[in-house]
Amino acid sequence: TGLAISGFDPVAYFTEGMALVGAERFEAVQAGAIWRFRNEGNKAAFAAHPEVYGPQFGGHDPVDAARGRVVEGVPTIWLIHDQRLFLFASETGRTAFAVDPDGFLKVAERQWPKLKADLVR
Repeated sequence: TGLAISGFDPVAYFTEGMALVGAERFEAVQAGAIWRFRNEGNKAAFAAHPEVYGPQFGGHDPVDAARGRVVEGVPTIWLIHDQRLFLFASETGRTAFAVDPDGFLKVAERQWPKLKADLVR
């Protein structure tokens, strides 16, 4: 649909500590996707720093990325680690990541360039 993370406000994870749906009236286009926000302040924060507020791995599950698979994360299954947002495909993945985030990230970051290139094809 072109709607990033199912319309959830990526800034709200940081400011509200919750997964909250954004409003159609506060939309912005970034990297070809439509992002929704709860208010103008969140929209402005994202526009200034999309690399901070946007979910890592393009919103795909980092645990699956570490395993060499591309699986879309679910916006309501999330975690902030090292001031970055991660979405997960399952509670099991989030729990595993929480135990060893740096271990999963080390492998996922190595795998991600190839996985991302395959997504584009």
